[in-house]
Amino acid sequence: MILIGPPGSGKGTQAQRLEQKLGAVHLSTGELLRDEIAAESPLGKTAATYMNTGRLVPDQVAVKVVVDHMDRGDPDADYILDGFPRTRIQAEELDRILGERGLEVGKAVEIYIEDDVLKERLTGRFACVKCGEGYHKFFKRPEIEDVCDKCGSMEFDVRSDDMEETILTRLGIYHLETAPILPYYENRGLLVKVDGEKSVSDVTKEIELILADVG
Repeated sequence: MILIGPPGSGKGTQAQRLEQKLGAVHLSTGELLRDEIAAESPLGKTAATYMNTGRLVPDQVAVKVVVDHMDRGDPDADYILDGFPRTRIQAEELDRILGERGLEVGKAVEIYIEDDVLKERLTGRFACVKCGEGYHKFFKRPEIEDVCDKCGSMEFDVRSDDMEETILTRLGIYHLETAPILPYYENRGLLVKVDGEKSVSDVTKEIELILADVG
């Protein structure tokens, strides 16, 4: 399953919830690329020059990080893809990658949400410096103020790609480069749309019903 939506639409949150419920592998290209950046790998250094300013990484970089991850994983795994594909070229490459493994896209789920709501969500996000656990100043604060629920660290930071100027760039790029892949899946009868402004639990339930129909 592919989760498609603009930054801040909740793709990562939904993928994590569904991963636990379905036993599938959550593959987040954003997280994989940030791991490469933290490791200061050649791929990470290339990715950083794009991600830190809100731009999409080149197609070949996104494809490589996905292929490398799949090659290291269980060949029989089901995947929930979050943040990939983001362009028509990546969508076509994904079909090729899956075809080589005897897999195919089951559903492409668009999580739709208005830009104004997205801006509010994104400008409030922050994360634990130590473990990367994500929070929001309005919607998800640590249970103990200034202490990470997951690891106990007291260091937090705002990701460079969640700065206001960068957010506007990311939204513009989504509408220009990623939204046009929606017809690619719609024409094949694979695209479904859910309302991303509903509660997290309600969105999860909608996606689960979609997957039940596939199964």
